[in-house]
Amino acid sequence: MTTRERILRMALGQFGIQEISGKEDNPEVLKYFESVGLSSSRIKDETAWCSAFINWICWKLDLPMSGKLNARSWLKVGEATESPEPGDLVIFWRESPSSWKGHVGIFVRETKKWTYVLGGNQSNRVKISAYYKKRVLGYRKL
Repeated sequence: MTTRERILRMALGQFGIQEISGKEDNPEVLKYFESVGLSSSRIKDETAWCSAFINWICWKLDLPMSGKLNARSWLKVGEATESPEPGDLVIFWRESPSSWKGHVGIFVRETKKWTYVLGGNQSNRVKISAYYKKRVLGYRKL
């Protein structure tokens, strides 16, 4: 099995895991933070967790990790690619291209206008979502 296939399989095994509304936290979401050494009482399942999810997958598969919660930290991990394949990472900007904010997920496919991503913290759960292709900052092969 290729690295890309392993990444997709691990992520799909988490499909549907979601935050719990209110005071309770989903321990399945909190485990993603533990992979980057963040298991304090201040971490909640509502804390932005897309990067924690990708770090957890990489930790489980013994792959390079960013070790950070900032989605854009993934722009420095692995190898840049202009021709992404399913299982590669895709990093997006949020608010503006120059903002520190972003999103990271696993590339599934793309159309002329959309990039489809399997990731965590997408509508507060692990799922596949479509993002505007024009918001892509980069693709990374692990």
